[in-house]
Amino acid sequence: MDQTLVDTSCKLLQRCMGVKPGEKLLVVADDPKKDIGEALYEAAKRVGAEAMLMVMSERDKSGQEPPEPVSEAMKRSDVVVCVTRHSLTHTKARKEAVAHGARIATMPGITRDMFLEGAVAADYDQVKRLTERVTELLGRGDRVRIEKDGRSLTFSIAGRVGVASTGVYRNPGESGNLPSGEGYIAPVEGSGSGRIVVDGSIAGIGRIDSPVELTIENGRLVEATGAAAGRLLDMLGDGDGRMLGEFGIGTNDKARITGVVLEDEKVYGTIHVAFGSNHTFGGTIEAGVHIDLVVSRPDVYVDDVKMMDRGRLLLD
Repeated sequence: MDQTLVDTSCKLLQRCMGVKPGEKLLVVADDPKKDIGEALYEAAKRVGAEAMLMVMSERDKSGQEPPEPVSEAMKRSDVVVCVTRHSLTHTKARKEAVAHGARIATMPGITRDMFLEGAVAADYDQVKRLTERVTELLGRGDRVRIEKDGRSLTFSIAGRVGVASTGVYRNPGESGNLPSGEGYIAPVEGSGSGRIVVDGSIAGIGRIDSPVELTIENGRLVEATGAAAGRLLDMLGDGDGRMLGEFGIGTNDKARITGVVLEDEKVYGTIHVAFGSNHTFGGTIEAGVHIDLVVSRPDVYVDDVKMMDRGRLLLD
């Protein structure tokens, strides 16, 4: 057992999840992340929780549901930590467990390096303040415009509620990623139009060496060009997986572009869009897939007011 991972896990469980002695804490892991899952399980026991560990086979893609026994166990736990290769964030299992009062941290693609360096090392009180401010601005807006390299993508967020993924989940029903630091929102389905250049990373593919250009019409991805375009389209499929489902802004100044989207989408100075499911955070798309794509240093406007200038947030 890697004691460094256990020690760091103890700090995360106490600082970010507020785990108390006697609470039922479930660690959900898959085969590729079993070693980190075991470290979290040992840490949960060390801090006095009633610890449980469930290991499942790897899912095929992010947004795919876990097996039913895992979903049921999540609903019956006080705290759930999901350490898997592909994300369980945008699943019915997570949504239903939160509705039952569980507080949940999802850690898709987490690595040992990410545990010990980068986004995990952030000042989460600071991350929380910035994330809540960004999310407040999104929640008050009606329309977003993203500009980069001469391309522009616009979409409506009217009536949608922003989500603050602060990395601090201490109250019943709170959930989000760890490490974290992003404010995100579900665009209105069918409202997206334009083009965007992705130059950071793509979930399931990693850091990309050359940009991918996306064309969106009526909220749907209709064309993708670039070296990674074919793999992206294969992951999204031909159905609702190609619908624009998320817009997010990174707020963690310790996060790095590593090729693991869990950390990449939290990097201060980046935004991300995602295609596929958004029914778990205010949208209507249930696609069984959710793929995030990270864009570095864009300009962002909310209701024609500049919110980000080449990656620098303008919040005053």
